Amino acid sequence: MRHGRLVFSLLAAALAVRAQTAGDPKPWPTWVIPDVASIHVPPPPSPQATRDEADAVKVFANLRTDSTTASVRYWNGGAPPYRWMQITQQEVSKHNLGGPAATRAMSLVAVAMNDATVAAWAAKSQYQRPRPSQFDPTIVPMIDTPRSPSYPSEHAVVASSAAAVLGYLFPDRKDAIDVMASNAGLSRLYAGTEFPSDVSEGMMLGGAVADQVIAWAKRDGSDMAFTGSFPPTPGRWSSTNPSFPLAGMWKTWALASGSQVRLPAPPVFGSPEMNAQVQEVKDFERTTQRNRIALLWQPSFIDPWVDTVNQTIFERGLETNPTLAAAVYALTMVAQHDATIACWDTKYAYLEPRPIQVDATIQTQFATPAHPSFPSGHACASGAAGDVLASVFPDAATDLRARASEGGLSTFYAGIHYRNDVDAGLALGQAVARKVLDRAHLPQAPVGGK
Repeated sequence: MRHGRLVFSLLAAALAVRAQTAGDPKPWPTWVIPDVASIHVPPPPSPQATRDEADAVKVFANLRTDSTTASVRYWNGGAPPYRWMQITQQEVSKHNLGGPAATRAMSLVAVAMNDATVAAWAAKSQYQRPRPSQFDPTIVPMIDTPRSPSYPSEHAVVASSAAAVLGYLFPDRKDAIDVMASNAGLSRLYAGTEFPSDVSEGMMLGGAVADQVIAWAKRDGSDMAFTGSFPPTPGRWSSTNPSFPLAGMWKTWALASGSQVRLPAPPVFGSPEMNAQVQEVKDFERTTQRNRIALLWQPSFIDPWVDTVNQTIFERGLETNPTLAAAVYALTMVAQHDATIACWDTKYAYLEPRPIQVDATIQTQFATPAHPSFPSGHACASGAAGDVLASVFPDAATDLRARASEGGLSTFYAGIHYRNDVDAGLALGQAVARKVLDRAHLPQAPVGGK
C-alpha cells in the first residue's frame, strides 16, 4: 500500500503493518527539520555502478562469519531506532543523568532518528532504487528484504543521526559509539539488503540531520548556571544541592514554554488540606505489591515507558515499519521531556516541602530526591507518555492510562510525594500531551475508551 497520508495520520489509524513503499509527495511531520526538501540527497549511482555494487554485495555475503551474522541479527532485532533507544538508555544510566537531563538526552536522540527517517523516506520516494535482490536475483539476502526502496539506508541514517547526537551528549563515549554506528551500517551489507552507496549516503544524511538537532540542543538553555540558594525556611522546600533548579526555563519541543501549563498552587502549608495530605502519607499501608511498584519505577520514569513502547511496537508488527516506529519513539520522548520541563517549572514556582521535610517521622522507601514535592515528576512524565500513546494506540488506551497512574502513584507508595502531587502531575502531563498531539496533528484519544 502506498503512503497516502502524512505519517502521523497513519499513526492515528489502525496501525496495521503497512508495506514500506515510497511515493507520498507530502512532507512528513518533523521536529527540527523545517523543510525536508532543504536537505539535498544526490541521486544514487548509475545502473553500471550499481552492477559493480551488486558484485560487492556478493563479496560481503562470502565474507560472512559467525561474528558478522550475529551483528546482522542484533541490528535487525527491531525497527532501526530500537537498538539506539536501548543504547541511549544505557548511556543515560552510565552517566547518571536524571530528570530533565535524562529526558533531554532521550528526546534529542529520538527526534534525530525520526527526522532522519523522514528525510530518508523522502529520498526513497524520489529515487525508487530497487533492493540488491531485486536488481540482481542471484543475490540471496540473509534476512527478509524490507519492502521499501533501497536508497538511502534507513538503518544507516538512524545509526548516524543517533551516534552523532550521542557523541555530542557523551563526548567521552564518542569513539565507541561511532564504532557501533559503523557496525550497524555494515550489518546491512552483510545481510545483502542494501548497496554500499545506500549505507554511505545514509550515513551522510543522518549526520546532516543530527547537525541540526545538535544546533537546537545548544540553544535550549540547559547550560544556564544557577547562582541562587534554597536555605531552610519554615513551610518551604529547601536543599543545599537543588536538582536542576533552572530546568523549567529550558526550551521545549511542543510547549511555548515550561510555564505554559503551570499548575495552580498546592494547598498552603499548615492548612487543613495540607495537614490531611501529610497524615495520609503517615498512615499509608505498604504491601508487597505496592513496594514492588515503587521499586520498579524508582530508578527512572523513562525506562518503563520505553519498555512499553517496545512491547507495543512488537505486538503490532511495527518493527517492520521504520517511519511509524521512529515517530512513536519521538512522540513519547518529546512528551516526557516537555512534561518534565513543565513539571520543574511548577516545582520551583511553589517550593512545596517534601513529606519528610514536614514530618521527620515519615519513613520513605528510598532517599527523597533533591527537588520540590509538587507535582510528582513521575506523574507528569507518565501522564504525558500515557496520553500520547493512548492516542497512537487507542485500543490500548485504558491500559496505557492505568500504567501512567501506576507510575505516578509509585512515588506516593514510596512516601516521597503526597497524593495530590500525583493527581496534579498526571493532569499536567495530560495537558502537555494535548500540546504534543496538536503539534503532531494527532487527535487525542477519548478518556474512558479502550
